[in-house]
Amino acid sequence: MFKRLVPDPFILILLAVVAFASLVPARGGALAVMGVVSNIAIFSLFFFHGLRLSHQAVWDGVRHWRLQLAVLAITFAVLPLFGLGLSAAFPSMLSPELWMGVIFLCVLPSTVQAAIASASMARGNVAASVIASAASNLVAVVVTPFLFAAMAKFSGVALDLSVIGRVMILLLLPFALGQGMHRFLGGWADRNRIWLGRLDRLTILITIYVTFSAAVNDGLWARLDGPDMLRLTAIILVLMALAFGSAWGLGRVLGFSREDRVTLFFSGAHKSLATGAPMARILFPAAQAGFIIIPLMLYHQLQLMISAWIASRWGQEETRPT
Repeated sequence: MFKRLVPDPFILILLAVVAFASLVPARGGALAVMGVVSNIAIFSLFFFHGLRLSHQAVWDGVRHWRLQLAVLAITFAVLPLFGLGLSAAFPSMLSPELWMGVIFLCVLPSTVQAAIASASMARGNVAASVIASAASNLVAVVVTPFLFAAMAKFSGVALDLSVIGRVMILLLLPFALGQGMHRFLGGWADRNRIWLGRLDRLTILITIYVTFSAAVNDGLWARLDGPDMLRLTAIILVLMALAFGSAWGLGRVLGFSREDRVTLFFSGAHKSLATGAPMARILFPAAQAGFIIIPLMLYHQLQLMISAWIASRWGQEETRPT
């Protein structure tokens, strides 16, 4: 039980990077250089995402369309509505920047590794989890910027739509190039999936360092204190309860099998730091992005802890003799 509740080792590394950026932030020319390095890493990350996703996986996802649409509905419709509802009901509970981070969190796609691992542990439909996570991240490259822009405008915050062009260049273009090269390099990508997985995490760490450096230079910690974090944690826990509850409930309403409900439960409610951190780096000024990703970082760790506990219990129930 203790092992399931302690932070994921990568989260500890990520927090160490946040601490380092707080103590030794990049400034001036160094920050500009790190920003270029971050953009290159993001481009490479999404190229390899496209390279690893097989055409057969895309077709399999289309054939299991009811489950995939349910995952997309929870991810890009239900959760955003919950986020807007909470921000409208409790506007003074968080600062406008943190509320923007919560709304941004709500329009992000599902995780990949965590959702699949949780579904596997809980004896869910692992193959469908793989497709659902891939489809969620593919759709997010196009949908998330426009959906966030609409929600931000509804909340009274204007987003410069010109940044969506940067999203297309740094996310959609490399993904499309990777898909085009899958026939020739897909086997190489599969053989080197461990190394490519490390690239995912390295990209997140570089992005976190750049965004937090800019935010610290802009006075991040003078504007964020302990009570703010406690209130944010309460909002995140409520949002997560709504996410998991609605995912399980929708699965029941649609008459899904237990295995498919498990997939919908984890793939629908999870949110991806691997996609969210690079996208925040592109959509927002670097100093603002440091605030924006704080709710995402908190949600990410809590979803890992809670999902591990639930998945373990469900898995034990399935293997228990009757």
